[in-house]
Order: sequence, then structure tokens, then C-alpha cells
Amino acid sequence: MGHDHSRRVLVLVGPTASGKTALSLLIAAELDAEIISADSRQLYEFLDIGTAKPSDEERKRVKHHFVNLQPPDREFNAGEFGRRGRAAVEDILGRGKVPLVVGGSGLYIQALIDGFFDGVSAEREIREELRRRLRTEGPVELLNELTRVDPAAAGRMHPGNTRRIVRALEVFRSTGIPISELQKDRLEISFRPVLAGLNWDRGALYARVDRRADRMIEQGLIREVRDLQAKGYSPDLNALQTPGYREMFAFLAGKMSFEEAVSLMKRETRRYAKRQLTWFRRDTRIRWFELRDEDDFPPAASAISSYFLSA
Repeated sequence: MGHDHSRRVLVLVGPTASGKTALSLLIAAELDAEIISADSRQLYEFLDIGTAKPSDEERKRVKHHFVNLQPPDREFNAGEFGRRGRAAVEDILGRGKVPLVVGGSGLYIQALIDGFFDGVSAEREIREELRRRLRTEGPVELLNELTRVDPAAAGRMHPGNTRRIVRALEVFRSTGIPISELQKDRLEISFRPVLAGLNWDRGALYARVDRRADRMIEQGLIREVRDLQAKGYSPDLNALQTPGYREMFAFLAGKMSFEEAVSLMKRETRRYAKRQLTWFRRDTRIRWFELRDEDDFPPAASAISSYFLSA
């Protein structure tokens, strides 16, 4: 690809609650950038508090792509994000601005900057059968089946990642080819990604996770979930299989106490942050920037901007 500096794309990654939104706004101001949100939940409408979505004021300050893209009951996958995200990159570069990809959804980022193939459409009957089995047999049984037909893909998945398990099985059922093989068919990428990651001491990160969960409750997460119910959105939707929404739906259904829901929300978010870090640690292209508290945000933003300009 060479080193055409006009075709660089900055990619800012990190686990949930690591300060990506705050840092990205500072970086965007320094680099005259537009933000491509690589968050598999912020792209849905009505999911604001529980996804820590950038505020209306923040989105007015810096143009964001893939925020409030579609309603929660419409399917969206990493392959589609990759295709549409690359089109957004070309649009931003064509207007002389810097594309700044920001997010913690590792598969979405991989789809965008590495272009793995994920375009197989499964038959509706296959998908419905797998979802029925997910409800009746549980994710472990489906993951065991995936291990038999595609051990490479299964080895990268957690039982809680039900959508990816179903997706991998439906691709194999539709094509007879493991999705891990299809994903090796990578596209030619016309830009050069420069990756930066936000790194926290694990204890400090988990404390930030807990504080943010408390803040979401204070901001009205329960009201947001009630509004989703009133709009007719089922808690079984993939978009709502997310820490915070899962637990508050369960609380409102009387399946657990408020205290249990909040405690579980925090625990599941910490586990999610750990899985995100495990994913990103595998990518040796990422340069990590250490953070200790929010006073580090302005100097870190300047350091990341300088790194991008010099890479």
C-alpha cells in the first residue's frame, strides 16, 4: 500500500469506559477529523443512555457517522459495517478531512480496516431454526456444534456471543464452508490504518465501569428501557442483548431485584471490558497510550494526534 500520508485513517480503540468518546472529541479538534463510530450498539436509535452515546451537542461539535443509523429491530452485521464504513472513509478523505474510527467492537473494526469477507446470506429457515435451538438448548450446545464444524471460529467465541455463534453456524449450513475460511478472503484496502489504544490499570478501569453504571442509572436508564418496551421492542432483540439493557429488562419483568440488576450489570460490563482487551491485545499494530485519570485526556489526545501525523 505504500506510505501515502493522505490516505491514513486513525483508529482509536479501547475497552468500554476507557474514555474513547472524550479523547476522540479532543483528537478530532486537533486533526480536523470526522468520527466513524465502530460501536455495534450506538448505531441503533433509542439506545442512548445504555450505550453511553455521544450527546447531541458533541455530535454537533464533530460530525459522527454510524450513530442513530437504524431502529433496534433491524439487522446489521460487521460485514455491512465494513463495506459502508470504507465508503465513509472515502467520502471523508475526498473532502480533505481525517477519518477517525472510534470504538470497542473489535469485529466491526476488523471488518473495516482488514476487509474480511462476511457477505454470505443465510436462508431464513436456517436462521430461524438456529434461533429456536438457541432458546431451547442454550448457547453452549450451539457452540459445541460449531466446535465440531469450525474449531477455528469456535475458539474465538464466548458462549455469551450468541449472535456470532448463530452467524457462524448459518454460514456453514448455507455454504458448507467454515466462516473462518471465508474470512481469510480479504479485500484490498485502499487506505493505511494507524491504530492507537487506550490502556488503563485494570482496577482503575473496573472502577470507571462501576461509576459509569451508576451514572447511567442516575441519567434514566430504567426510563429508557421502559420507553423501548412502550415502542414494542422485545428484550430478545440482538441490539438489546447488551449489559445494562438485559438486566434492566429483567428487573422490570420482576425476574430480579433492582440491587441484583445493578450488580449484574456492573459485573457483565467488567467481563465485556476484559473480553475487549483480550481481542485488541492480539493486534500488534496497536500503539498503547497509558491513562491514569481524566487529567491525562488532553495530553494523551495531543500525543495520539502527534503519533498519527508522524506514523
